[in-house]
Parts: sequence; C-alpha cells; structure tokens
Amino acid sequence: MNSAERASPLLAPRPLWPEQPDRIPTIEVKSAGQHPLLFRKRIEYVGREVKPGDYVRVIDSDRRVVGYGLYNPKAELAVRMLTWGDKIPDKSFWQEKLARAVQLRRDVLKLDEVTDSYRVIHAEGDGLPGLVVDKLGDVLSAEVFSPGMYQRAEAILNLLEPFCGTKHRLIRCGPATMPQEGFEGPDIKSDGTPPRVTIQEFGTRFRVDFGEGHKTGFFCDQRDNRRQLAAYCKDRTVLDVCCYTGGFAIQAKKLGGASEVTGVDLDEHPLALAKENANLNNVRCKFVQADAFIYMRDLLAAGKKFDVVVLDPPKLIRTRLEYEEGRRKHLDMNRLAMQLVAPGGLMLTCTCAGLLPADDFMTLVCLASRQAGPQVEAATAERGARNSPRPMQILSKCGASPDHPVASNCPEGEYLNGVWMRML
Repeated sequence: MNSAERASPLLAPRPLWPEQPDRIPTIEVKSAGQHPLLFRKRIEYVGREVKPGDYVRVIDSDRRVVGYGLYNPKAELAVRMLTWGDKIPDKSFWQEKLARAVQLRRDVLKLDEVTDSYRVIHAEGDGLPGLVVDKLGDVLSAEVFSPGMYQRAEAILNLLEPFCGTKHRLIRCGPATMPQEGFEGPDIKSDGTPPRVTIQEFGTRFRVDFGEGHKTGFFCDQRDNRRQLAAYCKDRTVLDVCCYTGGFAIQAKKLGGASEVTGVDLDEHPLALAKENANLNNVRCKFVQADAFIYMRDLLAAGKKFDVVVLDPPKLIRTRLEYEEGRRKHLDMNRLAMQLVAPGGLMLTCTCAGLLPADDFMTLVCLASRQAGPQVEAATAERGARNSPRPMQILSKCGASPDHPVASNCPEGEYLNGVWMRML
C-alpha cells in the first residue's frame, strides 16, 4: 500500500481508543437492546458531524446510554457495538478484550498443543464485530468488514501480536465491503510478511498462500471435523467434493489411512496447492479440476461408489436474494453426493451459508435423501421416471471448531452447519 492510498480519510489509520472521550458524537435509537449490530432503520437521530468509522455514543429515547460502537452512515448495518453502558472503549478495554480472546484459545482450548494455526478473534463471538483474525504460523491474518475496523486494524494487531508471539501481519477487506459498507481498502502488510507459510494441525502440514488464498488464507473452522472424518477412513475409499486446498482429503489419507482419496474442485490454484500439500505430507491423493455437479454425474454414470464422501461447498447463499437458488444448489449437490456413497458408507455434508439456518439445512438434507435412490417408474406416463428414497441414519450434527465461538446476544453468528450420516 502506498501513502496516497492511505491518505483518504476513510482509509487512514485512526487511534484505537478515543483521544477526546467527551467529544464522542451521540446517536439516538428507537429501542434499546443487547444485540451488537444496529441497523440504520433503528436510528432515530444522528448528528451531522459523524463520519464513517467514528466512535459513537448510543442512547435510547430516555437519554440513557446504551453503549459505544463504531458508526458507518453508508451501511444498512450502521453501528457495531463494542461496549455496553457507560464503559468507553479505552486502552484497558482493548487490552482485556484481546487478552481474553487469546486466553480462550491457548489456556482453555489448549490449541497450541495440536496446531500452530487457529482463529484468535471471531467478530461478535469475541465482542469485536467487524473483525476476524487468524493466527497462521508466525502471521496474524485479519479480515475486516467495516471502515471503523479497517482504520484501527493495525493498532489492534499491534496489541495482539505480543499475546500471540507472531512476527508478521496481513490485513484485507472482506469480500463485500464495497456494496455493503461503501468502502474498499487495499491490503496492509507488515514489512517482510511472507507470501506463503507452512502450518500444521495434528502433525499434518499445509501450505497457506496469502496471495491467492481465500479469506484469511485457511479454513481453521473445519479442524476438528477433519480429524473426526479421518477416524472413519482406515482402508476406505474417500471422495472430497469442493476440496479447496485438500484439507479433508489429506487428513483422510495422512491421519486416517484411507486406501484411496479423490478430491475435486473447480478452481485451479487451490488444487495446485492441494497437490503440494499432499507431497508435503508424503501421501498420494488424486485431485481433479472439474465442476462438482458434472463430475459427480460422470461418477454416477460410471457406477463409482465411495466408502466416505465429504461435501463442503463454498458459500452458496451470500444475500437473501440468493436464498432460493442457493438452497436448490445445496439440494442438488447433496442428492448427487448421496448416490455416490456405498451402502453402509459415511457422508459428511456442510454449509457455511449463515443465511441457511441449521433446521432448514437439516430439512434440505432429509429431502435430498428422499430423492437419492434408484430411478423408478412414476405413477403416470406424463411424469416419466423419478428417484426413489435412499435410506439414511443421521449420526450427529457439527459446526465450527470452538475457536469460532458464538455470542449469546448474536446467535446468527453460528454460520457453519454439518451433518454426519450413514447411507443405507
């Protein structure tokens, strides 16, 4: 990033805590609550002097202080709350908030014993809406979703680095900050930040490419699910659909001792990295670049079956306008994947679409099983043939690893849902 890019007031760094607390602008909301995200329609009054990224004091109609947050007049989600009551986000607030987040990962979850990479800050789950930070080896990789957090991200990581023992940092904007927040900032890197790092989980190594990587660079949220899947894979054949850089596939082979592993993904670069990761761990996996729908149909036409199938697609529902189309894609993918599971085999299906609630996803999975059996003649000639049901047993549900906590006042932060099934 050059100085001209940071010269814009919207992108320029700002102090982490207010330098003049008595001059914090005030906004009034129609109804007070404890949700950390305030939408613009709830705001009754806001002063003209408030700029994107400003700290604001939120009061209710009785002039009582609700709390303090970061304001963005360009977004529908106008205020992201940081504190409640009279507590101003000062230096002690930030130090305590970051220390508590690191303590969860290191002292409670003891993640350093099994990996050198995990989520350190999980937005609302850690009381810092608009910011996620992953520790990936010696790098803190942050993704920001509001101008207020972008302006303060460097200062936050300055405080966070001593807690984590990291040497480098990378800050980038989330994928929809321009349409949703009205800003787009260039990546911010510390001097000497490597373009790649090699991390490990449960002894298995993975390369993370920050230049081409997705979001913060690696999906730490599936860590425990990858290990759980490996436990079922001894001497079994495995298909990893939408494999990205090979997380499930490689753990199935490395930790699980699978006899045969195939991963498929549409994107060329992640697949190249998946092949590198397999070589890095001295395991043999087959990786195929193909559209998942077409590839699964080709496998079905060839009569191919697998003992274990993983279906972990990218986010298929990003906005409410995409709900119906995304739901249909999930249904079609699950119906095809279920047909590829050998009788008695295991399937893990996931969605990272937070707009698809867990109950709706379960309903969708059950509907897919009712359409995943062999074709039979329909009752009337006009209807032709239809698929019969494929019986299944639902074994358990799962979500993100616990370094991705969900705040009790923001339950919609539970974005990852998975279902373990045995196909009969």
